[in-house]
Amino acid sequence: MPFLRLFIFSFLLLPVTSHADNNLPIFGDTTSGIISLSKEHELGQAWARSLRGSAKLLDDPITYSYLNDLLWKLASHSQLQDRRLDLIVLDNPTLNAFAVPGGIIGIHGGLILSADNEDELASVVAHELAHLSQRHFASQLEEARRNRPFTLAALLASILVASADGQAGAAAISTTIASQQSAALAFSRQNEQEADRVGMQTLVNAGIDPEAMPRMFSRLLRSQRFDQNRLPEFLLTHPVSESRIADALNRSAQLPDQPASKNSKEYEIIRTRMTVHFAKSPQDSYAFYRQAVDASPTPTALYGLALSSIETNRYQEAHQALKQLPNDWQSMLYIKLTVAEIYLAEQNWQTAVESLQALNELYPYTYTVEKLLSKALMAQGQPAQAIRVMNNIKRDYPKDVDNWYLLAEAYGQNNERMNVHLTRIEYFLLTGQTDRANQQITFARREKNQSQYEIARLDQLEQETKAVRDAMKMDI
Repeated sequence: MPFLRLFIFSFLLLPVTSHADNNLPIFGDTTSGIISLSKEHELGQAWARSLRGSAKLLDDPITYSYLNDLLWKLASHSQLQDRRLDLIVLDNPTLNAFAVPGGIIGIHGGLILSADNEDELASVVAHELAHLSQRHFASQLEEARRNRPFTLAALLASILVASADGQAGAAAISTTIASQQSAALAFSRQNEQEADRVGMQTLVNAGIDPEAMPRMFSRLLRSQRFDQNRLPEFLLTHPVSESRIADALNRSAQLPDQPASKNSKEYEIIRTRMTVHFAKSPQDSYAFYRQAVDASPTPTALYGLALSSIETNRYQEAHQALKQLPNDWQSMLYIKLTVAEIYLAEQNWQTAVESLQALNELYPYTYTVEKLLSKALMAQGQPAQAIRVMNNIKRDYPKDVDNWYLLAEAYGQNNERMNVHLTRIEYFLLTGQTDRANQQITFARREKNQSQYEIARLDQLEQETKAVRDAMKMDI
């Protein structure tokens, strides 16, 4: 596997964690002497590049936007001192989440389906943020160096496999963990309990019921008992026991009471999107929601019917389902964007562009609106306008690999050859494909009539490519 030497140290045993990008020690921090904050950041960013290049990312701007908002809400109430965070959402139906040095938070789409409510979803994210804020990566590094370098390499390889194939990854992780020494596991359980404690305080600070965390873990433990052969990756990398749950319950009881919050409409929408997305087949999903609406036309059932109707090319039925939603649902941005998704699916480009441009005026510089608008403009054959929108996205979300990919396509349609090369180089760097980035640099240097800016930019990208390549081969 490429970049294995980096990976040995960039995902240590349990959820790997991160902190910041400078060499100055944090007051009271004893881990910076083991590995500097800047080194942690370099490792995490290099690992993230490889993950983006090897795992399927979830192409759903609405779901990404919801999870990103949730992450930042919790981060603002956490103990993180460096809050440069990158969210990576994987198109994977399994229950998993992880934290990686450099502020990387990874979430599988299946996590949304596994949480019974919004508070439980938030509890998992808060737990991962706690791993970052407490710098558990650095605290485990010395022990890993002494005791299990080969095991760490195998574990990371299995986690990468799990991103693409849940069953194969779970089996590989299980085998790896089973071979580890009990002392190593005990050390990791200590970190897990600390992440529980700190994560529950984050929940309280954010006004969320801290008991959501032990509730989530209790359900996971029950699922482990029912099916030992298909354990979620989250359980394999975050060991849950009765004693840990009891400890979490005791700690939550000592925290200020927070009323159990009612699921937001946004959460209901996102959970329904994932239910339809990960259904066995579009026809099964349509049949389920058609029956649900006939029995009781709740907003969630109607929204599910709309989404599954899109998947089965029943566009008029999708429109009708959304029109039956209550007024407070119809006024939501997520619903208005779903209407635009129907226009896109039925290839009604003009109406899609007009509706999204109207939304862009009401919600300027909004990620979800700009993402759909850029795709609608491309489909309508307006690459120049799409480029302007995608450059806005690039400014605010510089690591959105889908945006870089589509931007290169737009430059191609607009006959801007040099910009095609420059944009592809950025895309390949974000996905860890340094050889292909170098190839694009070679192609770009062959272009005629290069401006001084373009020459300087190519020189800069060549240096960045070398730095990325070196970082991904880095040993500690």
